[in-house]
Amino acid sequence: MCRVTAMANLVQIAKKKTRKKRREKKKKIALANSPQKRGTCIKVHIITPKKPCSARRAIARVKLSNGNVVTCHIPGERHNLKRFSTVLVRGGRPNDLPAVKYRIIRGARRTDLHPVYRRRSSRSKYGVKNPWRLHKIRSTRGQGQKIYYNFG
Repeated sequence: MCRVTAMANLVQIAKKKTRKKRREKKKKIALANSPQKRGTCIKVHIITPKKPCSARRAIARVKLSNGNVVTCHIPGERHNLKRFSTVLVRGGRPNDLPAVKYRIIRGARRTDLHPVYRRRSSRSKYGVKNPWRLHKIRSTRGQGQKIYYNFG
């Protein structure tokens, strides 16, 4: 006798939980479940965004500490990155740049990318400390910003 097996009905599924849950795809694989990763710049250059936008976006090719190589966007106006600069990379993509899924964090400790100076609004995105606090350190004879931002 040939036995025909049918698909499970809803009652059987409710009792035995036979359906497997789908695993979600991870978008930021290179970070390996970390919020940020440190890396070294391999190449720093400029590309143009896709169709409706016209601009020049600064991007960097970064080799992360786990060995992965990713393309990252450098946010803000101007930057001081060059080859072999140390950076901190986070997830988050600019919508008009294809194949760029990561951003570089500005003004992070022990990294080479400086914050966007003289920025008053959205300061936390560009690594800028409170400019109204600088007057307390001005007595350091021109070293105020250097001490305040902990460079070198």
